[in-house]
Formats: sequence, structure tokens, C-alpha cells
Amino acid sequence: GGCQPPVKLVNKECFLFAVQELFGYKTQGWRRALCIVGYVLSCGALLLLFYWKPEWDVWANCIHCSLEEADVVLLRTTDEFQRYTWKKVTWIDLSTLALPVGSNTQHPLVADTDSVINRAVMKPQLMVSHLCIQVQKIRYIWDFSVKEFKKVGSLEDSNTCHSIHHKFGAGLTREEQKIRQVVCGPNAIEVEIRPIWKLLFKEILNPFYVFQAFTLTLWLSQGYIEYSVAIIILTVISIGLTVYDLRQQSTKLHDLVEEHNKVQVTVCMKSDGCKETKSCYLVPGDMFLLDRKKLALPCDAVLIDGSCIVNEGMLTGESIPVTKTPLPLTESPMPWKIHNMEDYRRHVLFCGTEVIQTKPSGKGPVRAVVLQTGFNTAKGDLVRSILYPKPVNFKLYRDAFKFIIGLSVIGVFGLIYTVCVFVSHKKPAADVVAMALLLLTVAVPPAIPTALTTGTVYAQRRLKKKKIFCISPQRINICGQINLVCFDKTGTLTEDGLDLWGVIPSEGSRFQKVHKFPSSTPLPWGPLCGAMASCHSLVVLDKKIQGDPLDLKMFEGTHWVIDSHPLHTLTQITSHFPHLFQAPTEGIAILHQFPFSSALQRMSVVSQKIGEEQYDLYMKGAPETVSSFCRQDTVPANFLKELKTYTSQGFRVIALAHKVLNPGKDVDVSNLEREDAESELEFLGLLVMENRLKQETKPVLQQLAAARIRSVMVTGDNLQTAVMVARTTGMIHTGSKVILVEANEPEGSTPASIAWRLAEDCEANTEVHTNTEEKITLEEETCNYHFAMNGKSYQVIIKHFYSLLPKILVNATVFARMSPAQKSSLVEEFQKLDYYVGMCGDGANDCGALKMAHAGISLSEQEASVASPFTSQIPSIQCVPELISREGRAALVASFAVVKYLTLYGLIQFVGTALLFWQLQIFGNQQYLIQDAVITLLVCLTMSLTQAYPKLAPYRPPGQLISPPLLLSIILNVCFTIIMQTCGFLMVKKQPWYTMSHSSPGGNSTSSSTQSNVLSYEDTTLWPLSSINCIIVAFVFSKGKPFRKPIYTNYVFSVLLALQLAVCLFLFFTDIDAVYSGMQDIILQNKHLWLLIKAWFGYQPNSQYRKWQRMLQRDPNWPPVNTEDFAAKSTDEIYINPTYEHSDKD
Repeated sequence: GGCQPPVKLVNKECFLFAVQELFGYKTQGWRRALCIVGYVLSCGALLLLFYWKPEWDVWANCIHCSLEEADVVLLRTTDEFQRYTWKKVTWIDLSTLALPVGSNTQHPLVADTDSVINRAVMKPQLMVSHLCIQVQKIRYIWDFSVKEFKKVGSLEDSNTCHSIHHKFGAGLTREEQKIRQVVCGPNAIEVEIRPIWKLLFKEILNPFYVFQAFTLTLWLSQGYIEYSVAIIILTVISIGLTVYDLRQQSTKLHDLVEEHNKVQVTVCMKSDGCKETKSCYLVPGDMFLLDRKKLALPCDAVLIDGSCIVNEGMLTGESIPVTKTPLPLTESPMPWKIHNMEDYRRHVLFCGTEVIQTKPSGKGPVRAVVLQTGFNTAKGDLVRSILYPKPVNFKLYRDAFKFIIGLSVIGVFGLIYTVCVFVSHKKPAADVVAMALLLLTVAVPPAIPTALTTGTVYAQRRLKKKKIFCISPQRINICGQINLVCFDKTGTLTEDGLDLWGVIPSEGSRFQKVHKFPSSTPLPWGPLCGAMASCHSLVVLDKKIQGDPLDLKMFEGTHWVIDSHPLHTLTQITSHFPHLFQAPTEGIAILHQFPFSSALQRMSVVSQKIGEEQYDLYMKGAPETVSSFCRQDTVPANFLKELKTYTSQGFRVIALAHKVLNPGKDVDVSNLEREDAESELEFLGLLVMENRLKQETKPVLQQLAAARIRSVMVTGDNLQTAVMVARTTGMIHTGSKVILVEANEPEGSTPASIAWRLAEDCEANTEVHTNTEEKITLEEETCNYHFAMNGKSYQVIIKHFYSLLPKILVNATVFARMSPAQKSSLVEEFQKLDYYVGMCGDGANDCGALKMAHAGISLSEQEASVASPFTSQIPSIQCVPELISREGRAALVASFAVVKYLTLYGLIQFVGTALLFWQLQIFGNQQYLIQDAVITLLVCLTMSLTQAYPKLAPYRPPGQLISPPLLLSIILNVCFTIIMQTCGFLMVKKQPWYTMSHSSPGGNSTSSSTQSNVLSYEDTTLWPLSSINCIIVAFVFSKGKPFRKPIYTNYVFSVLLALQLAVCLFLFFTDIDAVYSGMQDIILQNKHLWLLIKAWFGYQPNSQYRKWQRMLQRDPNWPPVNTEDFAAKSTDEIYINPTYEHSDKD
């Protein structure tokens, strides 16, 4: 079938996984046979090549065809890596299942007519079967009606609320359950502990190690045994440690997931009633009962009857009990998720969370319908994000590879040179080949992979001492490049909980005197006290009150207590400490809750004073929301002004309201309509909570600012509070303007709009306090304005104003009310601007962003920390400068130093050996051994021990191996080596005592050593020269400041160098190191000199964000203030493809 456009396989819900393109292929017998012959003839080399390049494997074995006929599918990711993988297409055969009698071909397979299972069936002669592939643990089957692969293992999103109740409310039939079990697979999140041999193979078949094996084989055959063995031992240790680490991670993840696969649940069937089964047999659409008190949920399910309290700590990191309510039974034609808007999560029980308490309605036990099973669930997504992390695009490893290729090219020149010299002297072919390959391998040091890992291993050890744990060590190097850090606010910059600061009661539409907490006099009894005592979702579990910390603080302020009566699951009685003062009631019974939801920004309860007739409704929530439900005559006139006074000081303000319900009409409280109940309320007052800054916050942010690392706040809290905290912490300097960006979705005929307003508090703060810390302004980044926006605006900008996004991000500092998905998306957008992004959060809702960032640091000990590359046990942001800047930068500089050193050492040996080959001579094995093992190996292992410099430098270390300063330093050194060795080589010939020696390399003459008779004068001249050269280079490249402590603090290394130098000088008396090291350091490591050269050539950094900064500095109309713009075209056309398009006009 001709070449077709690839089909995209999208996993829409989860932004952590790359979109993949699919290509269909069909295996051909004769191609397969040819490949097998190729494997045999190439001794497995072809097989290895195919292992590295899976696409070549598919192209060699198969021919292109349509996806429908394919038996192999080639997948390609659409990110910048374009990685290929291939999957076999399997058949699911349903013909063995006893299908219901009388099921003719017209009869759907499962009752849910929308289900993909029906559309994916081939029905010739009732042979029912499915085409299926499994990608990253998720099963897809071929949908014949739309000709693409569709995900199975979840209920269709197109179901309405009514159809979920109707189709699945009574359970599935036995037959339908069987079909779904076969098609969807078991409901289990299985992470197999990877066998050690698999991990070993994967590690050993790395191209680095394959090249190393080739080099070592050659050296062993040349009788160069000692060093080869030393390298083999080191490599084995390095591979062993890596495999051990991977195995530990695999086991840890396996144990984390395993216990949820063995839960017992009660499933109800249509005709067979209810029975208990293992959770792995659950299928989407099953109806099960939540009859036990505690249950770890084995799948994602939607609640259809009764309500329950769930601990979602596993997914959010915050162990706050959440109340779940049943899915409403409405006739709306919209799909159920859209019908319930953002609140659909209130009806969903997520896999991996724990049901703490169930509250049945009158109709029997609490019931739920399975939505998703296995890896499609919320927990499955978390596990998959850990199993298949987004690959880190870091130049160091790619550059190291390019370096090795560059060295190999030099080696190949050496090989040609050797062949020419030896053939012209008519040497036997075997010698020619051996010597030529020897020179090739001298140029490429086999210790590079090992040396690169030592630096990170040492850094990991140092971080561990500072209580920072790391699960992917190669990320430590990336930390050295970070120039922007996103901080979560609550629990990261500020203390975890809120403290109750005071209450401002309102009577007769006037605010009264503030009642501060803690105070000696308790809050007097009244509707306000009643609201604080009963308007919350606290529960008593194991004799302890649990719930939202905010509710808890509010409740503790009243000094009441909660009794949960086991008889009435609905009633919680809040009774008083009688000794404080007499309250007119002995308690309040909570009869019904309308739970809090972030979309509605309010919660309310219906309660009844014990021994009284009337019902009370109390409401609490965001002040603007609550005041809109109140009778306007009860809301004080200065309400907004008062509110602003507190929010602008960084307080969190909550409003309370109350209404008496008439018990005549509203008899059944549980059937109350929320809309009717929540109206015409009386405004009671404001509750003011404060969120204190952690003490380390300010100094750390100042440190980062001084090091020119940008700080950005990304929080779920509201905008006013966030801006205030940003000002207090110094993220926004005194005297800087804050521009609030508000973007609105298109409504009716008005297109999407974006408005820029100056935050009012800017004018008040313009008298600048010049104190010393404020002086750390950044020369190039002096922007005296900052953008702030909330998640809703961010979403609209991405959708309708994408071309403005880079301009905004370059100066945006505060992002408030951001959802977890928006946090991840923000990190990704920053990365597109070439920022290296660090993210610091308390694990919870930051999981996705922590995974997405170049370096994610989780401050929580929750399981969510499994998802983040770094976890700090000390829950403060002090770890950010520690990790990023100090250890990260030191490790990066150390890796560079080691690579530079190894390159030069290879080239020094190469030059020496090449010169000797000219006379058909070679260094002795012991000579190589001293250079390789005694000098180089020890240098590589100890060079990285230098610790990080305590103060942060205001610039980053170079991030690319292949950059002018670095290459120049290597080229000048190589020139120096060539000149020095050639001079030595030629000068020795001029000496009166010189005689030509005629030992020929090859055969056994290589084993004669320095101790035997003089091999040749050239040899004994070049060897000490090159050895001392190696030592000098090691000294020069292990520069200390500004990223590492000075070299003399690394005692082991310094002593070693001194000893090595002494030994070499003893062997060969010379004194050229001082001159040399001076020359090197002045020219190459001189930052100021480089800056001068850059300015002289007019060089400008080419990172995207730098380009935008330069452009915006020249733009007189930026930033816009107090203006409003509209999206030009209709929404669907303007969804610009995510490469920045900017015309010259702007």
C-alpha cells in the first residue's frame, strides 16, 4: 500500500508523554532470511546496529503497508529527539468466548453502543477479533469505523450523566464482563522488577562500552595487560553500581504499586447479584459497592449513589480528606464531564487514594461505576510518568559523543599514517594492522564514560550529606546550567498551614471591631461563632479531628469539640466546652453539606441547633462570591475597601454568611437544591488567616538574584496574596511596577480579549527604600515591571494570544491559581525559550512540573517524591542554591575538566607514539602503564573531589563542550604538546652521544621496559616530557574559583599531583611547568578577557529569551499598560502552531 501519512497516537489526558506517530509495516519472508544471514556473517555486529537503530531493523525486515494490514507498527516520537520504537500487532480472539445465543452479526458485542469494542470488531463468519498494540503499558485497539487505534481500558467520555446511571447503574451481564476482560486486560498496575541480566545487557550494549571492549581486546592481544585489567575492574564497578541503582528503583516502584493489585471488592452483576472478587478482574463499566469502611481504591470510579470521604494524599501530596458526592441524575445531553465542568473530579474516586469513610444514602450501600482500569487510571499515569520519563535534552552527553567521534577522526588519520610508514618499511601485514589499530585506540581514551560518571557520583555523595536525595544522577550536571527557578508558594516559600489572625464581625451592614486570635476572651456566641463551628468538612477519625488545615484552624478558634455519632452517619454533633461560658445551645447537628469546590469557590452546610425546630444554612468561601449571595443591605458599604486592606498585606480572607431555612417546606434536607438554599443570605463577617513566610525564603531568593538566577512564583493561591508574597520576599523589587494581565475567552460575538492593568498598590510603594540588598539589580535584566496573571488568563493566552506569550514570559514573575497541568505547561513554555528551568514544590500538585523541569526538587516525603529527580529532606528552599548552583555547577565544571583532561592526555600520547612510529619504535608497556594508571587514572578519580565554592557566581559555567573557549584551550595545549615533543625528538638527535637504535615494534619487543637497556634515546626523551605534560594539564584544568573551591582544598588530588611530579622530575630533570601553567590560565580561563573579545566581535547570546529581551528593550510600546487588545481572528484559526511566529512589525 503506497506511502501513507502517519497516524498520530495521542494520549490527551497526560501531557507528560510525547505524542507518537505510527507507521504500518508487514514482515517479508525473504527479507527476514537475508537479515539472518547478515547477522551470522557479521558475527552479530548487524544485530547490535539494529538494537541501536530499531527503525533500520523494521526497514530491513518489512515493507510499508497500511496500518490495517500491518503486523509491525513503527512508532516515532514528535519531540526534538524523534526516537523510534517498534511494536508487534497482536490479535485478540473472541471466538473462543461463548457469545450469547442468537447474537447475529447485527447484534452489538457489548450493550454500550458507543463503545470502541463494538467498532473494533472484524466479523467474517462470526470470527470476532481485534487488532491490538500496547504502547507504554496502554492497550490500543483498531477502530474500523474511523481507521485509527483507540485506547481501551476506560469508559467512553461521550456518556451523559443519565446514560452512566442507566447503562451501568445495575451492573454488567456476565457475558459482557467476559468480553471486556479479554479486550481490556486485567485491572492491575504491574511493574515487573527488571531482571538483572536485562539491565546488564542494556548497560553493556551502550556504544561507549562497546568501543571500550574493542580497545581493551586489542590491548590485551598486544600483551598490555595491567592497565587493561585496571580499566576492566573500574568499568565493572561502574556498571555494577548503575545496575544496582536501577534495580533498587525498580524494586521500590514495584513495592509501591503492588499492594493495590490485591484488593477484594464486591461487584454487582445484572442477573447474578453481588459477590466478592479480586480487584484485578474489574472492567470498565462494572458496578461495585463501597461497603467497608476503609478501602484502597483499585481503579478510577465514578460515584453514583451515596457519598464518601477520601484521602487523596497519594496523588496530591496533601493528606486532606476530600468529600465526594454522587453523579447527579440529570437528562442533560452533554457528556458527563462537560456537564459538571471542572467539578467532575468531585464525583470521581481516583485509583490509589483511600476511602476513609462512607455515607450511604437511604437506598442501600454506596455504589460506584468503574471508569478506568490498570494503567489508564490516575495512579497508572503517575507510575507511567516514572517508568517513561521525558528524555533530558542535555548537550553534555551529546557533546561528549561528538568529542569521541572527533578524536576517532584524528585516530583514523593516525591509522593511515601508521600504515604508510610501516608499509614503506615493508613490515609484515599482521604488525601493520596491530600497530595501526593501536594508534587509533591511543587517541580515544577508553576511560571517558567512567570519568564522566565519577564527577556525578561524588556530587551525589555530597548532596546526600546535605540531606538531598537524587534518583537520576545525570541530572546533577544539568543543575549547573539552571537560570530560572519556579517556586510553589504554599509550603515552599511560606509555612504550610495558615494561622487564624482574626475575625471582623459585621452587624447592621457595618464592620465591627476586629477580634484577634489567640485572645484571652473567647468569641461570643452568635451566628458568626455558629458558622465557624459548623461550616467545615472536618471528620473525626481514630479520635482525631482531620480535614482541611484551614477548616481546622477556624474550628479550633471556637474551642468547640466534635462528636461523631456512630448511629447517624450524617450527623456530627458539635458541642461546647461548658466551663468557658454559657452558650444558649448544647450543640449543633450538621444535617447536610454542599461541599467546597474550587470552581464555585464556596461551601455550605445545613445544620440544626439541638432541641430547636429551625434549620440554619451557613456558607463560607471567597469574599466576592459569598457577598454576591447575600442580601445587599447586609453587606457593609466599605466591603471591597476593607477586603483590599487585608489581601494587599498578604492575608487570606474568607467570608461567612448565614440564613434561617423554613422547616415547613424543606422537610427532606438531603433533597435540597443548592441554588434555592444558597440565596438571600445575611452577611456575617470576614475571617482573616495569615500565611507566614519561612525564614530562609528571603535570603535564598536574594542569593539567587545575586547569582542572576530568575525566580518565578507558580501557585494555586489567589493573585493578590501571591503578588504580595512576591513583594515581601523581594522577587519583585520595591519600586517595580506590577502589571496584571487579564485575558478572557471569547463570548458570543466578542473575540477573546487581553487587558493590561497596573496593580494599584504600585503607586503607594514608589518611594524607594535604598537599602543594601536592593542594590543587587541586574545590569542586563533591569526591567522595572513584572507581569502577574492567573491560570485562567494563562490558558486563554496560550489558546488565543500565543504570539504574545514569549514577550510576557520574559518578564512574568507571578502565576496564581494554576492547575497541575498548567504548571507543567508553563515549565515547558519556559524551556522553549531556552531557559534551563528548576522547579521547587512540595511534591503535591507539582508532580507533573517537577518531572518536566530540568531539575525538579520535591520538599515532601510523600510518595509523590518518587516522581521528582531530587528530594530534599529539609523542607525549605535552602536546597535550591545548594543543589543547583553549588553542587550542580561544581559537578558540571568537574565533568568538563575531566573530559578536557582525557582528550589532551589521549592526544599527548598520540603525538608521542606517532613520533616514535616514525622510527618504528614504541613506548614500553611499563611506560604506558605509568602514564595510564599511575597518572591519568588517579587524576580522573580524584580531580572531581574538589568541593563546590560556597558563594554563587553571577554567571553560569559554559554549558557546551564544543564552545570557543574550551576548544581553544585544547587546541593551544595540543600545539604546545606538538612543539615541545617535536623539539625534544629533534634535539636529542643533535646530541653528540646520540646513536640510532633499531628495535622494531611488534612481536615481543614491546614488553622490554624502561628498566632494561635504553630502548632508544627518543623514547626516553619523549616519555618524561609527555608525562610531565599530563601532570601540568591536570593542574591547569582543575581550576577552582568561581564554581569550585581552590585546588589546594582537594588534598588527595594536590598531594597526588605533587608526588607524580616529583617522581617524573626525578626520572627526568626539567623545569618548564611554571611558565606553562601561567600562560594557560591567563589566556583561557579569563572571564573578563572573553567578555572583551565578545564585545569586540559584537557577539550576542542566541538563547530565545535573550533575543526577546533585546527586542523588547528596543520596543517603545512595551509593556502595554491600562489597555485592552482583542484576538484578531476566530479562535480555531489562531491556535498557532507552537513555534514562535513574530513578524517584523512587532
